[in-house]
Parts: sequence; structure tokens; C-alpha cells
Amino acid sequence: MAEIWRLTSGEICALLGDVSERTWFRMKKGEWTGSLSQDSLTRVSALIGLFKGLRLLFSEPLADEWVKLANKGPLFEGRRPIDVMIEGGIPKLLLVRRHIDALRGGL
Repeated sequence: MAEIWRLTSGEICALLGDVSERTWFRMKKGEWTGSLSQDSLTRVSALIGLFKGLRLLFSEPLADEWVKLANKGPLFEGRRPIDVMIEGGIPKLLLVRRHIDALRGGL
């Protein structure tokens, strides 16, 4: 998802919560043998659900770009969903995921 959404290492680390950039690079290389915290697992679960929901709701170009596009909806107030999720942590990650699920009729 990080590659598809074209996230920077700083953005992905912020989304994952307690993952440093050094750890992220080791994860990408397959050299990390640690385990994610419950906090990070919750974040990953929300992001995977969001990714899947976007793919079900929109065609691929829009689904892949949506998190980086400014959104005028009340949840985002002209901001990019990625920024809202980074700043809002788990509560906003889950809220954005529920927003997409609701748009596609999943709630």
C-alpha cells in the first residue's frame, strides 16, 4: 500500500505509530524480525480495510490517489485524508475507514 499510495517513509511511519524509519527500511528489505505492537496492528488493520474499501468503491487510479487528494467533506475540511489520519491517530484511521465503508454501503 505504501508504494501504491506513494507514501513517504515519514508518512508510513507516522501511520504505523511507533515504527521508526530505520525499522521501516528493515521491514521493506525483509530484514526485520520483530513484531508489531497492538497499536501498530490496529493501524495496519484499519489501513488494509481502507485500501480494500477504496478499491471496491473507486476505479484503480482514483482508489490509489484518494488518500493524497484534498477532500471537501466534513471529515476532512479541505485536507488530504492522509494528513487527517496521521494527525488523528487510530481514532481518525478508523473513522476514515468507516467513512469509505459507509460510502460503499458497507455500514
